[in-house]
Amino acid sequence: MTDGRDGADLPVVSPPFGEENGGRRRIRDRPRIAGVLLAAGTSTRFGDRNKLLATRDGDPLVRHAARTLLDAGLDPVVAVVGHEADRVADALSGLDVTVVVNDRYETGQASSLRAGIGALRDRVEPVDAAVIALGDMPFVDPETVETLVAAHDAGVGDALAAAHDGVRGNPVLFDRRFFDALADVSGDVGGREILLASGDGACVSVPDPGVRRDVDEPGDLDG
Repeated sequence: MTDGRDGADLPVVSPPFGEENGGRRRIRDRPRIAGVLLAAGTSTRFGDRNKLLATRDGDPLVRHAARTLLDAGLDPVVAVVGHEADRVADALSGLDVTVVVNDRYETGQASSLRAGIGALRDRVEPVDAAVIALGDMPFVDPETVETLVAAHDAGVGDALAAAHDGVRGNPVLFDRRFFDALADVSGDVGGREILLASGDGACVSVPDPGVRRDVDEPGDLDG
């Protein structure tokens, strides 16, 4: 979702949030925040294995990533699969996750984002916002997701990215007002341009190096 540049292109805010820090305190009645896990990629840099199915601490990486969203209290959580869809879906078995198959996954990440947002828009019960996470980032702490949700609820911004040491990373939260735009993205940049051009975006500083740590090659699992 992000391109690895520092957070200078967006304001950087740190908890606690509130009017004393410039936040526009909102009164919400139990906001409902969804999770969208993008897990459809082909793992071309990982060799002949699907990196999402590589294990750490006994579980596939994609299961770790999904559990982060669930442990943060997001509901619903949608996982978008594509490459080896059945195997990735099996790796999520037993979790309270709705699996959506993206048959166009080879066209880039944007097609998976469209599929995930589309699944949320099709639900009878609307959500207030969605946290977009990546299946190859199993090191994100659930508290980081909770911090993004708290920042959104405090009115810090409607398009928020987690950042560590001032460097923008993932996951990213989008208010529902961006859902139409997210459903219209193309290529392999996901929602990055929407985040940067939103006019209401910010980086939320978190003490979590996992927001900058993805798995592209087998050696990335070490440490």
